[in-house]
Amino acid sequence: MTETRKTSTQTTTQVYRVYIKASQQAVWDAITRPEWTQRYGYRVLAEYDLRPGGAYRAVTSEDMRTAGAVGGFEVPDVGVDGEVIEADPPHKLVQTWRMLMDPQIAAEGFTRLTHEIEVTAPGVTRLTVIHELEGAPKLAELVAGQHEAEGAGGGWNWVLSGLKSLLETDTPLPH
Repeated sequence: MTETRKTSTQTTTQVYRVYIKASQQAVWDAITRPEWTQRYGYRVLAEYDLRPGGAYRAVTSEDMRTAGAVGGFEVPDVGVDGEVIEADPPHKLVQTWRMLMDPQIAAEGFTRLTHEIEVTAPGVTRLTVIHELEGAPKLAELVAGQHEAEGAGGGWNWVLSGLKSLLETDTPLPH
């Protein structure tokens, strides 16, 4: 489900692919609608202005803020922010993405995140997530799930597993 590519210039791109027994529109809605995003992965409320230049932000949950610091830092109200570059519902979403949960990771700046949503058979959708992480080595480790044992979560694998489980069973993974 994960592919990581590095070049000699330290450009890192992570590619995740999952097949979901759900419609293309259902997958799009689960990615872009807050009533869905609060039910899987890290349970954040995603807010999208789905037009080029529109804002994106992932608002942390009360549970996350109550649980306290992550890596010694206070959990902010907005955990991730960015800007929509391209929105072609329900096929493709391209955006910038910056993690704000840790000042060192936030300082790495914006990365590029692409969701490609394609029907592969009746009732089956392939979701490909491409995260371009050039110049963001700490974020690359985090979203790859390399700090899961330290309580930082399983990264994109965790998020996509939760999305798939929720859409296929209407039951979220335990959080």
